[in-house]
Amino acid sequence: MNLEEFIRQNRSGFEGEGPGPDVWARLEKQLPKPKKEKGRVVQMMAKHWWKAAILVALLVNAGLLLKYMNTKQEVAVVIPEIQEMESYYSARIEQKMDELKQLPAATAGLDSLTLKELELRNDTYKMLEKELAANPGNERIRAAMIRYYQMKLELLDRILDEHNKYSNDSPSTQKDVL
Repeated sequence: MNLEEFIRQNRSGFEGEGPGPDVWARLEKQLPKPKKEKGRVVQMMAKHWWKAAILVALLVNAGLLLKYMNTKQEVAVVIPEIQEMESYYSARIEQKMDELKQLPAATAGLDSLTLKELELRNDTYKMLEKELAANPGNERIRAAMIRYYQMKLELLDRILDEHNKYSNDSPSTQKDVL
């Protein structure tokens, strides 16, 4: 008897009902319960979190680069304003300095140290220029530069006014003052 004959003779025994419903219920209890499926994005993040971290780092770098480029544009806008201011005040200061240098040294009453201090760009102004280069959009620094020029002009005007005042007085008045 071969296998095929055996299957044909016992076919009814092979086609039985199978296990009852309580057997299937016990088997289902023994099976592990299926996990609730996480969202697809959460699953991807769990597997590839480092890729997300690199992406965030790249976005932050791009933002900082854009901010840096905007700062450079502000400097380009500020520089023409400052150049215009410098040329205006420099011309006026040079004009006053030329008037002061034409006066006799004895009557002007200014020593070499004072004249050196009155020169156009001293250490204070150089410090302000450095600060402006470091902080191009800072209005306080620009205001300080303008105030520096204004004070220098006021000082030169006072010196020239005082000289003109005493040079226009009569010689008898000058003796009374001395």
